Amino acid sequence: MNRPITAIGISLILGCLTQALILNPAYGADRKPPPTRLPTDPGTPALIPAGPDAEALARAAQKKAASANDAANNPTEAVPGANPPPKVDGNFLIGPKYVQALELSVTPGVPQGRVQQFDMDSTDSKFYPGIARNASGTVDPNNPKTLIVETHPVPYTRTITVYIPSQYVSGTAAPFIVTHDGPRMGNPDLRLPHILDNMIAQHRLPVMLAIMIANGGGDAQGSERGLEYDTMSEKFAEFIQSEVLPLVEKNCRVKLTKDPEGRATMGGSSGGAAALEMAWYHPDWYHRVISYSGTFVNQQWPFNPETPDGAWDFHEKLIPKSAPKPLRIWLEVGDRDLLNPNMMRDNLHDWVAANNRMATVLKAKGYHYQYVFAVNAGHVDRAVKNQTLPEALEWVWQGYPISRDATPAATGAGQGAAK
Repeated sequence: MNRPITAIGISLILGCLTQALILNPAYGADRKPPPTRLPTDPGTPALIPAGPDAEALARAAQKKAASANDAANNPTEAVPGANPPPKVDGNFLIGPKYVQALELSVTPGVPQGRVQQFDMDSTDSKFYPGIARNASGTVDPNNPKTLIVETHPVPYTRTITVYIPSQYVSGTAAPFIVTHDGPRMGNPDLRLPHILDNMIAQHRLPVMLAIMIANGGGDAQGSERGLEYDTMSEKFAEFIQSEVLPLVEKNCRVKLTKDPEGRATMGGSSGGAAALEMAWYHPDWYHRVISYSGTFVNQQWPFNPETPDGAWDFHEKLIPKSAPKPLRIWLEVGDRDLLNPNMMRDNLHDWVAANNRMATVLKAKGYHYQYVFAVNAGHVDRAVKNQTLPEALEWVWQGYPISRDATPAATGAGQGAAK
């Protein structure tokens, strides 16, 4: 079903994802509110506070070797509303006070793109016909790294939400970003479309589409969402390539670029892990990644002996032991992000530690990356995302050609220097 959206919808509440994680029985009955992990704690990379001096400090830090004492000297707050500089790699601290980015607002005089939605039925999918968990999983007595989870088939309907900028020229191959945990039918989240409207007009981003893909339902081990997002393989990227993108082109009458430099992925929590998995296993398709509170922990199910620690293996062995791939990776974590002992008791479920480790190994391997440690922030924190998403998009699209034909934004909200 192809259904254009003409009225502004109500934004989805990102906090529901956190609640799903907290209430999910697969996480264990002993779950407690996560403690605050300080930026000065051991294992945290050296951080630069966002603010007017951040770019100069970041360029100096690029020439300095990491020290075991760096974390103890980390700052604990940044200028309210300040983000990292969009042209510099490195590790940055933001918060504890957040300011919503002006780019999220509709700006008078800026052309607005259209948002279109359609549904996909799982009965038509060769990749994901749909599953759900019978009951909470139990630790496998023969393999404490995984759970035994009984499942049953459950068909589902998946909504695809597509933003098409007004500057898009029919028939041209457009760059695009794929985002996970997309909105429901009839209730599109227009924050990203508003950001793209403003930033395309300001020549800060290319004339690009956004393809927001809803998950298949549930969460964690034994669920459809967990199967899609937490599995360490090329399967999810191939599902999108084979089944989603052709329908986007057909239903929305657009053409999508095949150039991996013109393709980005983005997600939060397990969706952040999925975003990196898509680019890691298919760098021939995607080169740009944005992750909020990425679930780079051991949540994979079913067990895979090639990656026995699930997405924890990204920073444990895959990135350190592989030649660098042509990826740009932006990642964020909150100081009150998830810490889940769960029933496996494997010490591989600390979201802050996992993302700190990601930043460390990405720097060691020479990747283009930007890491944001957010003070006074929870899991996929809405205030953090509302402040940082424009900067994250601008950073991750560095190096991609930007057309000067886009109509410049009117003076007022959401202004930024043209590139």
